[in-house]
Amino acid sequence: MKRTMPLLGLVLACTMALSACGGIGGTSESATATNVAQIPELKPDQQVSIVFESYNYGLAGSWTNTFNALIAEFSKQHPNIKVTAQKPQGNSPNPATDTISSIQNQMAAGTPPDVAQLGFSDLDFTIHKLGAEPLDKLVGKQAVQAEFDGPKYPYAPRARTLDDWDGHTYGVPFVFSTPVLYYNASLFQQAGLDPAKPPTTWQQVADAARAIVDKTGKGGVYIDCLTKTAKDWCFQSMVRSNGGRVISQDRKKLTYADAPAVQVAQLGQQLVSSGEMPKLDQKQGYEGFARGDVGMILETSSVQGVFESGAKNKWSLQSAAMPSFDGKPTVPTNSGAGLHILSKDPAKQRASWELLEFLTSPQAYALIAKGIGYLPLRTGLLDDPDGLKTWAQQKPLLAPNVAQLDRMEPWVSMPGNSYLQVRDGMMDAVESIVFQGKDAQSTLTAAQNAGAQLLAAS
Repeated sequence: MKRTMPLLGLVLACTMALSACGGIGGTSESATATNVAQIPELKPDQQVSIVFESYNYGLAGSWTNTFNALIAEFSKQHPNIKVTAQKPQGNSPNPATDTISSIQNQMAAGTPPDVAQLGFSDLDFTIHKLGAEPLDKLVGKQAVQAEFDGPKYPYAPRARTLDDWDGHTYGVPFVFSTPVLYYNASLFQQAGLDPAKPPTTWQQVADAARAIVDKTGKGGVYIDCLTKTAKDWCFQSMVRSNGGRVISQDRKKLTYADAPAVQVAQLGQQLVSSGEMPKLDQKQGYEGFARGDVGMILETSSVQGVFESGAKNKWSLQSAAMPSFDGKPTVPTNSGAGLHILSKDPAKQRASWELLEFLTSPQAYALIAKGIGYLPLRTGLLDDPDGLKTWAQQKPLLAPNVAQLDRMEPWVSMPGNSYLQVRDGMMDAVESIVFQGKDAQSTLTAAQNAGAQLLAAS
């Protein structure tokens, strides 16, 4: 697999700790952290039942199939632990958006899941309102460190601290992607474009989209980052890559009405008004690109399997790094989620930890990478002939995602009890600008003022 730099060098380049902005804590030891486990090991014949809630079960096809296979294998290895897997309660087009309300409703009913897959942007709320347990207290700091170091494949340094807060580890980072530009090389050829030279800037994206529309009659580009359903992980990346932020570095002031964010929304609006980006919701965008009806899509690798299935024997799927704003370096942020223990029962907590260890094992990551397309956070697998090296060499679609790890920044969580309303208000505004033609500056300013009031009241 061709890469912009060898993976070993990439990992070494990632050794700088993530900043504490966005509530992402470092790995420094807290005075209250302990090396002693609070929960006992399970006896070999001790029967325990746990509930695992994951938004992957709300997505048909490769997601559910892969996770069913993982849980089946875990059950074989741990016959004394029964896992009931479930999707979040709710009917949102993207089930990941239902996770928080689902758990809140179950908590109110006294039946929360024991372990849950929760988005990185939900970390503040997950800790302070959902009561996620600090793993270094439950199983001991050494056990947590051993989980990240692994017997053979350690976590990528920029991944391992994504669920840290104030010196504690509250979850095990599980799956994520950076923004990847997938493109239809067959449509590129039909439009007179060179598939070996994909766009590297947003102006080049617009030019290529124009050529695809004019010469093939297909859609030029779809940017899912600009929809509310996608949440804000990728929008944050676009704004950061344009030199701005959606919230100040200390997470005290909203800044998504500043020029960099306004310009990102205006970019999307211009693509729509010129006919280069079709008016589609997220599901329609996925399906349209998979059918071969759209030339490019900026997306998470979690839907790579969908695109591969759609393209099979029909058209050529290729990938590239996220485009830049002229003269500015890109700043990829991460999508995805971590695994958190919510149970207060010691036996269920231990069983949940056993599940966390299995789901983030090399064996599990091999299945997840092959079945879904998520980047394995134990990146050494990609360079090991006994791991995923042979498979990865046959999957050049992975290369941009791996290469972008060296400059990845965390998906920043909004603070306060009303963080979802703040985030959704921002993305409602962006979507209305892009797809309904509303004025960018005034719409984002109004949304930011409303968001500031919510922050002040929470």
